[in-house]
Amino acid sequence: MPARRGPAPNPSSARRNTDHALGERKLSGQTGTGRELPKALGITTSGAKRFWKTWASAPQTEDWMDTDWAELEIVTKIVDAFYLGDMKLAGEIRQRVGKWGATTEDRARLRMSFDKQDQAEAAGPSETDSHADMDAELFKLLSEG
Repeated sequence: MPARRGPAPNPSSARRNTDHALGERKLSGQTGTGRELPKALGITTSGAKRFWKTWASAPQTEDWMDTDWAELEIVTKIVDAFYLGDMKLAGEIRQRVGKWGATTEDRARLRMSFDKQDQAEAAGPSETDSHADMDAELFKLLSEG
């Protein structure tokens, strides 16, 4: 039998890394009306306007404070610059939206989940009208670089 490395574990120790340590955050899963894009930001690209609309009405924003909305304004300006051709901003955008739970992996890391019952009730026709436009715009943007 190989020798044990380090001290033996304490039999009465409590596990500190439980689901309740950081607290799991349940979201309704329903999109809200959000806030209007401030005209003072001077957003010019349709991609940045879609970005604002998507995040302003996302379930993650249901308990945002003014500081969170200010961060969304900053990131939307960065997204606008990205759509104007500054490709080096992609990493900055990804890092910032990851803190809001942009992807499934981000939400798992943040212990964020959606209430399945509320999601089923909110299910309805999806917005597919702008997907083709967005795909074409991103393809054009990425093809130019």
